[in-house]
Amino acid sequence: MNDTNTMHAALRGNATTIAIETDADEIETALAQWWHDNTRDLPWRFGRTTPWGVLVSEVMSQQTQMGRVVPYWTAWMERWPDAAALAEAPKSDVITAWGRLGYPRRALRLRECAHVVACDYADELPRTYDELLALPGIGDYTASAVLSFAFGERIAVIDTNIRRVLSRAFVGVESFGGAASPAERALAKRLLPDDGFAKCRRFDRPSVVWNQSVMELGATVCTAKSPLCDACPIAAQCAFLRNGRPGLGERRTRPRQRFQGTDRQVRGLVLNALRGLPDGETTLDRGSVEKLWKDHVQLDKCIASLDEDGLIEILPGGGVRLPD
Repeated sequence: MNDTNTMHAALRGNATTIAIETDADEIETALAQWWHDNTRDLPWRFGRTTPWGVLVSEVMSQQTQMGRVVPYWTAWMERWPDAAALAEAPKSDVITAWGRLGYPRRALRLRECAHVVACDYADELPRTYDELLALPGIGDYTASAVLSFAFGERIAVIDTNIRRVLSRAFVGVESFGGAASPAERALAKRLLPDDGFAKCRRFDRPSVVWNQSVMELGATVCTAKSPLCDACPIAAQCAFLRNGRPGLGERRTRPRQRFQGTDRQVRGLVLNALRGLPDGETTLDRGSVEKLWKDHVQLDKCIASLDEDGLIEILPGGGVRLPD
């Protein structure tokens, strides 16, 4: 087994230690400076929103580009600024406001989460990992991100962008997606800066800046297919670049699903038709539904799945509407 395969095995297996090929302190310093000079000015950053606002931004950003999220997040927070407000919102309004963010089930899960926060936590987000993880629709990444970005807690935040940057910069190999391995989690925790002597605002703490800057680098510079190595602030320390960028461009473990003709497209057509009804109209009759998609077998399957997910209601006669 060659050196690259050995590193892949360590990174993707159950190893708890990984040979780091470069200087973590140099990278931390360079990334912190780059972050302060170049980060995107998103409205939920730098302490300008509540912890609830941070959670909303993280849920909206799942599998969705940040640039698309900003207008939806802004309108959402103006309308429902806290969990209590969202908990009282009609489901139809929540689904409509979600618009074209994709995966609309997230909208209803966020509303369920708001209900729990409003009723069980007096409209304040809990501040422990286990309590956040127990909220509807909240997984490991979102719980960790809220603790770091909203509360300034020292915790490793692990998403696809962070895993890719850490794998490339420190181990010198490509990250191929899939679920995070124990070794990748161990690497992220091992590299997390110490906040022990930091006397600064929560969003300026070293661990928070590290999480944000590594994620931002992965989203804007160290991208999956076409990394901008010439513009990278840590190019001089990057083990991946030094190794000749092995494996760059290889297929990820889970190829992206085509969209055209999929159930996801059909579901989106139904929801968009309901969102676009004229004021005062709430129902799409069966004839209008059938015009949305020629394959009525697939159409009916998608309508049934939308109903099962609680995103629509099927009416007598085959019409549909958004839930109350």
